[in-house]
Amino acid sequence: MSGLHLRHWPGDPARPALALHCMMGSGSAWGPIAAGLEGRIDLRGFDMPGHGRSDAWLPQAEGPDYHTAVTRLAAAMIDRPLDLIGHSFGATVALRIAVAAPEAVRSLTLIEPVLFAASPDPAQDARDREMAELLDEGRDGEAAAAFLAVWGAQDMAQMPGPVRTQVTRQIRLVAATQGALRHDSARILRPGGLEQIEAPVLLIQGDRSPVVIRAISEALAARLPDVGRASVPGAGHMAPLTHPAQVAGLIAVNLDRS
Repeated sequence: MSGLHLRHWPGDPARPALALHCMMGSGSAWGPIAAGLEGRIDLRGFDMPGHGRSDAWLPQAEGPDYHTAVTRLAAAMIDRPLDLIGHSFGATVALRIAVAAPEAVRSLTLIEPVLFAASPDPAQDARDREMAELLDEGRDGEAAAAFLAVWGAQDMAQMPGPVRTQVTRQIRLVAATQGALRHDSARILRPGGLEQIEAPVLLIQGDRSPVVIRAISEALAARLPDVGRASVPGAGHMAPLTHPAQVAGLIAVNLDRS
């Protein structure tokens, strides 16, 4: 894809790594975490289409869905086994890559993967219905505010005007991920898939995150051969932004396991 903004935090060239950000975020979120890792890995990332400095996402009638498109972009950046890190939506992309090509992953760190299909939750179903109804009525700003009230690090009303405009535009991208996240259209959870991942996996969550996150982590951990779990005290869903030092420390623990 042309117009894709790439990011790089140089480190040990023998230890390549790729980090995938959350919806409504950008690759810049990994900067403080890269600093905390002090060059242990040669970390690369990118702004997903429609995010950060990358071009807008323009879906095509015969083209891939958003989750598939981002997965293909990320996979194209992998040419040897690496440390793969993902947050939220990005964590589900990282997990999809690991299931499809376990040999390409040296270690896998998943921060709050929002793969709702792993553990359906009535509260999340209600949130999704609310978002769908607001978008059907053209109330995109209200839908974005409702989404951020649960999953964001800051109340939308406190954001600068340009940022509010941006997240309002992005809320329809969030809605477009429902097939992959709620219904597992990518078949990440297919029988035998998670069980093939031999790399050490670490599942990280904030201790103030929505209940569904813990349930998802439990469901994934039950099927992964080599898995650890960690909780960041005082953090919510946006732990990489609000608690980068703690998240970096946990990533380092997982790096030590591979």
